[in-house]
Amino acid sequence: MADDDDDLVAMVLDEAREKMAKAVARASTDLASVRTGRATPSLVDKLRVDYYGADTPLQQIAGIAAPEPRLLVITPYDKTSMKAIEKAIQESDLGINPQNDGTVIRLAVPALTEERRRDLVKQAKAKAEDARVSVRGLRRSARHDLDQLAKDGDVGEDQIERAEKGLEKLTTDAIAEVESLLAHKEQELMQI
Repeated sequence: MADDDDDLVAMVLDEAREKMAKAVARASTDLASVRTGRATPSLVDKLRVDYYGADTPLQQIAGIAAPEPRLLVITPYDKTSMKAIEKAIQESDLGINPQNDGTVIRLAVPALTEERRRDLVKQAKAKAEDARVSVRGLRRSARHDLDQLAKDGDVGEDQIERAEKGLEKLTTDAIAEVESLLAHKEQELMQI
């Protein structure tokens, strides 16, 4: 019986660990999409292009490279998609004007002003806070599951107490990872 109890608790903690890891990975992706003064392919990762009537991710219809720190080069696999890619870039919130030479599209990433850097840091902090809220919500959900196990009499109080300590450590580690990602992004944003 004790093994079954441990299995139930382990399932709840494993599920929480897995979901928290996904929340941290999502935070990493979200923070990577915050523009810095550098040109990186992640700037256009979420860009979607109207390609023959289908809403298609840019990376599926073009190669994206950053040959220089302030230059992004987009090479469409199909030259007829140039206009659609250009239009998607212009309509995005990137604030960069594409330069089309008929073969590739160049995006010159301008240097950021101090004010814009501060705005982007605020944006990054908001994304990190969303991730922290998500992790705390997952902790709350797992704690509810543990309480339910105790209420049903499936697991003893001492096991629940140990599990809650483990859950708290998972939460602390996940939030620390988000904080680390945010600190790295802030440093990247404030670099000139």
